[in-house]
Amino acid sequence: MASADLRDELLCSICLSTFMDPVTLRCGHNFCRVCIDRVLDTQDGSGVYSCPECREEFQVRPALMRNINLHNVAERFLITQQEQEEITGICCTYCVDSPVPAVRSCLHCEASLCYKHLRAHSKSAEHVLSDPSTSLEKRKCSVHKKILEYYCTEDAVCICVSCSLAGEHRGHRVEMLDEASEKKKKKRRKVLQKLITKREETEERVRSLEERRRKAQEQAAGEAERVTALCTDIRRRVDDLEKKVLSEISRQEKEESLSLSALIRQLEIKKDELSRKMRHIEELCNMTDPLTVLQEPDTGDLCDPEEEGGGEDTGGHDKQPHDGGDLDVAVISHTLHTLCAVISGIRSGIYVVSPADILLDVTTAANNLHISDDLKTATGTQEKQNRPETAERFQDYQVISRRGFTSGRHYWDVEISRSGGWRVGMCYPSMDRRGQQSLIGYNNKSWCLGRYNNQYSVIHDMKGIQLPDKIPSDRVRIRLDYEAGQLSFYELCDPIRHLHTFTAAFSEPLHAVVCVSWRKLDGRYVDNWVRITG
Repeated sequence: MASADLRDELLCSICLSTFMDPVTLRCGHNFCRVCIDRVLDTQDGSGVYSCPECREEFQVRPALMRNINLHNVAERFLITQQEQEEITGICCTYCVDSPVPAVRSCLHCEASLCYKHLRAHSKSAEHVLSDPSTSLEKRKCSVHKKILEYYCTEDAVCICVSCSLAGEHRGHRVEMLDEASEKKKKKRRKVLQKLITKREETEERVRSLEERRRKAQEQAAGEAERVTALCTDIRRRVDDLEKKVLSEISRQEKEESLSLSALIRQLEIKKDELSRKMRHIEELCNMTDPLTVLQEPDTGDLCDPEEEGGGEDTGGHDKQPHDGGDLDVAVISHTLHTLCAVISGIRSGIYVVSPADILLDVTTAANNLHISDDLKTATGTQEKQNRPETAERFQDYQVISRRGFTSGRHYWDVEISRSGGWRVGMCYPSMDRRGQQSLIGYNNKSWCLGRYNNQYSVIHDMKGIQLPDKIPSDRVRIRLDYEAGQLSFYELCDPIRHLHTFTAAFSEPLHAVVCVSWRKLDGRYVDNWVRITG
């Protein structure tokens, strides 16, 4: 209970002051002993006594029962009030010899009263008591100098009785101050309740954001750990490839060196043999005796080296070594190809993000589109699904995802039936649901990759780009980088193949969208389907 409410409960209805030696009548009402004695004294001789509160009558003067509990409560309240009043510094107007804390102020007298002077103060109606105050003039009308007792609801000001009867507020709707105060407090309680609700909502929002922050921190830590592991793996693979290439280069160098050394030895032997022949021929050429020169038999030593049949190792010609320094580059090329595949995988997002959890929203699915129970597969069908027609439902063959993306990098994979027409991509939820503008790619709110008549193309805002190559794989990846404004399509083959990237300044949430219809094959209709796999 508030202090003001407790004080009102502890006021004697006769003296309007806090109970002093409270007593109880048989009817249950409490009064100061002095006050009720004074009232009962005035009733002596009438033969009937009555309670000042409820007017219950007693044939004999009622016995006064001291209310000990109420006395103790009042006494403690007075002590507390006195301590608080000492803090306020408002003193009794009439205690001139020494300052005594005031407990009430009289608006009529414009004076503050201590307990002593309050007991002797007039109890007439014109003397209005209030909490101790140093600005009593504010509680009086500035025009008529009378106590403010009413509240003008039209002008929202406190007025005196003269203002209401003859002043500028004459004829206005007025209320008693207590009544108007209660109404205002009631409104403020409603405002307070709204503020409490908003604060609770704010606290819940703070908790939610803190939870998101915690999850973001955990996700960031997980991503950092995954990237560290990825880079470690890449470094390990690069180191392994480096060791392999260097080992191969060293092996080839040794092999080449051994081969060249053998050839060099053979050539050195050949050089020595040629030198010996040259010396012999020179000796013959230097002889002066013609008979000796002519009698020297013609042997292989005298043959022209260019016409000589060659030794056993030459095969008829001197074996010449190749120029040297040419290593087998196949291993190096394979290494570069492997590194390019790793880098391509990183750039395409394979090693960066996890697949988004995409579920199809049945409330948007056209009635000629069947959605699987796991909300992952859309199948074009002739059989109407008999779903209720609503504003968010597409007219034909399309459905969007429940989830939308407003930030970050995400990807999702689809598996597609091997024939028939289809489109996959992303769109704004504000895309039309009826007419030609509702088709994915046929407006400025959607981007897609599609197949029609066995031709592949990417489409946005009715502008299509035909892809030069076919897509032999039946699996496609759609990758979104919202902040970078990029939406990319890849064929999931080995290695992964980039098909096209749209660039745009995204301004709304992006939802996955699928368009797929049935097809006619060999004179019969066959259902076409697109399945979200990751």
